[in-house]
Amino acid sequence: MTVGRKPKLRGELGGAKVEARGRGATIIHRMPWTVYLLRCKDDTLYTGIARDLVRRVAQHDAGRGAKYTRGRGPVRVLWSETRRTQGAALRREAEIKRWPRKLKLSLARVPSRPPRGCRGRRTPGSRQG
Repeated sequence: MTVGRKPKLRGELGGAKVEARGRGATIIHRMPWTVYLLRCKDDTLYTGIARDLVRRVAQHDAGRGAKYTRGRGPVRVLWSETRRTQGAALRREAEIKRWPRKLKLSLARVPSRPPRGCRGRRTPGSRQG
């Protein structure tokens, strides 16, 4: 423990939730790493990893996330999965980043965006206007 610093009573220590810092710290549970796929406002895809996906998506939306997603928000999570270690999450992220767009979208099981100028499928009785 560094001299002059007060120990925190609650918080995170190396990604693990703890009851208290210091000698008697008790680890409650270790947070897994999440690999995720986002769709940006301009219909591009972004793959990343995070400990807390909700917080990371909020960072992306606020323009404080990855440089790539700045100005491309709001983003939408298409797919995510958890990995036990950071190394495993980084390997999975690198694997997905090498994939073509079609394969990433099939992973997310999300249909691709309709061609420009197309409003989507019309159903009988629907009006376009």
